[in-house]
Amino acid sequence: MVFWVEIRFGLDFNNFGIRPRTVEGLRGILFSPFIHGDIKHLFNNSIPLLILSMALFYFYKNISWQILLFGVLLTGFLTWGIGRPSNHIGASGLIYLLASFLFFKGIFSKYYRLIALSLIVVFLYGGMLWFVVPVEPGISWEGHLSGMITGFLFALIYKQKIKKEPKYEWEKPGYKEDNDPFMKHFDENGNFIESLPEVEESTIEVVVKKDMDESQNIVYRYFYKKSKEE
Repeated sequence: MVFWVEIRFGLDFNNFGIRPRTVEGLRGILFSPFIHGDIKHLFNNSIPLLILSMALFYFYKNISWQILLFGVLLTGFLTWGIGRPSNHIGASGLIYLLASFLFFKGIFSKYYRLIALSLIVVFLYGGMLWFVVPVEPGISWEGHLSGMITGFLFALIYKQKIKKEPKYEWEKPGYKEDNDPFMKHFDENGNFIESLPEVEESTIEVVVKKDMDESQNIVYRYFYKKSKEE
């Protein structure tokens, strides 16, 4: 939308990028992810941003907005602090943030689904690692490096907020088979033992006669037993 506004109305928002170590350049921390130099720059950032943000919101929906908002701020501030004197624009820093966070978070979790996500991220975007160093003029490698560092830091900060799989009773440390109500239904050979009702303390039987024929009588049996609390 920002790029369309620039084209439609002949505007140029490039001056709102990050200008390292200048007061005016601080505004770029908020605005630079929305500004792109041309349609190629916009396209190259839009596809990975869509895929990685979808993965973030699907697997880490409870912390996704925190990662995005604080990640943009910290990535922008690091770029402002370490960047060379230039105008840094584009959402590539955010992309590196997401890729780094998803990768390291999955590795730290030691959970097979999140590890698989980490491997997918490496497979799709592992080549981005080359662009955290100055290999090509005109590319803000400082923004890429800042995003990668921020993603790693967030993976450490949110390391403990990983949803653990529920454990069954027999998987818990204090589990004793002899105290398991379910296991009491089986003997030492694994044969099922049909459970019998507990012996009642007393039984009262009431007979209601409907006819002289005893076969037509209705019998009510009331079972009483003492409460466990008594």
